[in-house]
Amino acid sequence: MAEDSNFQHLDDDEQRLAKRHTTPRALIIHEIIRDEGEQELQRKPGALALSGLAAGLSMGFSFLTEALLTARLPDTIWRPTLASFGYAVGFIIVVLARQQLFTESTLTALLPLFTRRDRKTLYGTLRLWAVVLAANIAGTWIFAALLHAPGLFPPAVTPALQALAAKAVAGSFASTFVRAFFAGWLIALMVWILPSAQSSRPLIVLLITYVVALAQLSHIIAGSAEAAYSVLSGAATLSGYLGNFFAPTLLGNMAGGIVMVSVLNHGSIATEIGEKLEADSRTG
Repeated sequence: MAEDSNFQHLDDDEQRLAKRHTTPRALIIHEIIRDEGEQELQRKPGALALSGLAAGLSMGFSFLTEALLTARLPDTIWRPTLASFGYAVGFIIVVLARQQLFTESTLTALLPLFTRRDRKTLYGTLRLWAVVLAANIAGTWIFAALLHAPGLFPPAVTPALQALAAKAVAGSFASTFVRAFFAGWLIALMVWILPSAQSSRPLIVLLITYVVALAQLSHIIAGSAEAAYSVLSGAATLSGYLGNFFAPTLLGNMAGGIVMVSVLNHGSIATEIGEKLEADSRTG
């Protein structure tokens, strides 16, 4: 082993220990995520829908926890800085519980498509996106409706919920698209980082989603709970939900996730993948 290894000054046991602490190569991370995508493409629509519904409900806790922190903290300039940590709660639940979140699927389901590029995989990817997105959105609307139950929270929480919800539908199409682009970029990067994070996964999720909240970026699922709450409380209309939030946020998240991460990260190792496929075909 010592002759083939780059750890020339270590014995065999030390080399094995060193390799366990080495960051995986980009190709290894790519294949881990691609394999997850392959498994997702094989899942039944019913299973995808239930997992997606659970994820949508879980993401509502990002909205709720941020509002609870906002209501509890004094009204100072630094209150949003601390309250933004609450935004990470829903994402941590979804990631650790392995629930199906749409913005994760923009990366995991695309890698099999980029590798094979056939009609069957394209259909499977579109089916996965449609089922998961619909289930996620349904979950956020159910959660938003539950938040309107009378007497559920102290009186100070309702204004905090309303203030956060109003921001989700307040921006123009262009500004929301740009904020969603960066959110999609960050969340897809998070998915790319997680395979090498090991025990640090919750911390990675916390840090990246905290940036999303602190920068007031727009996420299609977390933001849907906020926007739906605004519609159900009468502060916004359904057309406002669709035009000011849903459409620009969906397009921006997909552009950020697909273009900036899936295409660029996959493209950086596409040649290496092609060479391995060629070698496998020759030996096969």
